[in-house]
Amino acid sequence: MANIEGTRDLKAWFGSYDFAVDGGVAGTITLRSNDGPIPNGSYVVGGLLEVVTAATSGGSATVAVQTVAANDTVNAAAISGAPWSSTGRKSVIPAFTGATSLKTTAATSPAIVIGTADLTAGKFNVVLFYR
Repeated sequence: MANIEGTRDLKAWFGSYDFAVDGGVAGTITLRSNDGPIPNGSYVVGGLLEVVTAATSGGSATVAVQTVAANDTVNAAAISGAPWSSTGRKSVIPAFTGATSLKTTAATSPAIVIGTADLTAGKFNVVLFYR
């Protein structure tokens, strides 16, 4: 689905992370997407996280997903617990309410933030809906 700035239609953005492709060094890794960035002035209203392969680490890594600012899409959490330790679809913070929605102030590409230790495995997808 092509991003068309200025339209009123709800659009979907799909991004992915795969340790085998992206590595897992602590820091910020932009999610891979064929959709390009989410345009400036967009309202991110909902979405989901799908863990395909649980994340692992040689230490006690944390992972967060951010779109506009730290912890705005998925809060930083230890990979030993939810949402990273089991496969399946999980909730993101924007939950189709005004209070949880995000507004972009520039074109943005969602990213993960790996903290405290490097990852050694993991694969997941993020789907965000915006207008």
